[in-house]
Amino acid sequence: MRCLTHTLLRRLLCLSTQCVPGRWSQIFSPKRSSLRQSCSTRPGVVTATSVVNYWQKVFEINGIPEARESSEYIVSFVLGAKTFQSLSSKSLRTPLTAAQQEQIQQLSNKRLERMPVQYVLGEWDFRDLSLKMRPPVFIPRPETEDLVSLVVEEESLMYEKNSGLCFPVSAPHPVILEIGCGSGAIALSLLHKLPQSRVIAMDKEEAAVDLTRENAHRLHLQDRIHVLHQDVSYSSAKQLLLWGPVDFIISNPPYVFHEDMASLDAEILRYEDLDALDGGDDGMRVIKTILALAPSLLKDSGSVFLEVDPRHPNMVKDWLQAHSNLLLVLRAVHKDFCGKPRFLHIQKQSR
Repeated sequence: MRCLTHTLLRRLLCLSTQCVPGRWSQIFSPKRSSLRQSCSTRPGVVTATSVVNYWQKVFEINGIPEARESSEYIVSFVLGAKTFQSLSSKSLRTPLTAAQQEQIQQLSNKRLERMPVQYVLGEWDFRDLSLKMRPPVFIPRPETEDLVSLVVEEESLMYEKNSGLCFPVSAPHPVILEIGCGSGAIALSLLHKLPQSRVIAMDKEEAAVDLTRENAHRLHLQDRIHVLHQDVSYSSAKQLLLWGPVDFIISNPPYVFHEDMASLDAEILRYEDLDALDGGDDGMRVIKTILALAPSLLKDSGSVFLEVDPRHPNMVKDWLQAHSNLLLVLRAVHKDFCGKPRFLHIQKQSR
């Protein structure tokens, strides 16, 4: 991830998961003269280090979460670096140009309005890919990278299992369906990691479909992905069988309990698509639809991988037992990097 090391970012996220959003504070927009005076030990000189310190203070005064990290993200982005820590000592001491100062100020003013850093920069890293971001398309979270890893690991296990058979086995060509593609982070990461795979990605929001297609073209993966603008429903099943039954269904569906929506951070409530988060009264509105459709979409022994709320694993297990006709079984529950049950592996049983 940009600026924060992966380990540090995950640690910060774990610490902040129970935080209640702070009150909205008055926005402070400094003028360029105050920027120069506050950022430099030498009159008229503004360096990367001093401007990071300056904006950190401004963000703190205005109650912006992760003030230091936000400032570093913005400055490193303007200087063309992946991380602030990767800037050379010379770069940190070199005076910023007027154009660079102006760009930093413009981006920082957006952050003062509680715009998420991902939208401020217009791009974000997910696994090994750099993706374009823009509101209101859902921002991929770091823990979702583990959801991708689970599918890659399962595909590898299936290939190894088949390789042990007496007859030759060709390289795997898995067909994957992603429900709720957002920016395309999951789908494109799987295409990147599994070179023989093909993906059908769907989303009910046109903005998400457009962004997934844009990111696919930027990464030269457009020939192996088919992006559909439609909601998941019983009437959509036939269109999702474009390449026949699928090996995997993967989704980070809306799973926030409706009663919890009001307590989400201001960055989320003001800028992100809330329909991509609100899972209804029990957080399972879309999850139930996916599971009900899964048997008609999956190959025999195919799998569903879901990201869910930590309260959902037992609820999903009970729901599957109550709908045994679907022939779906909960194979595994995996924890996220905060130790919370976050990912479900559900498998279709052979008749």
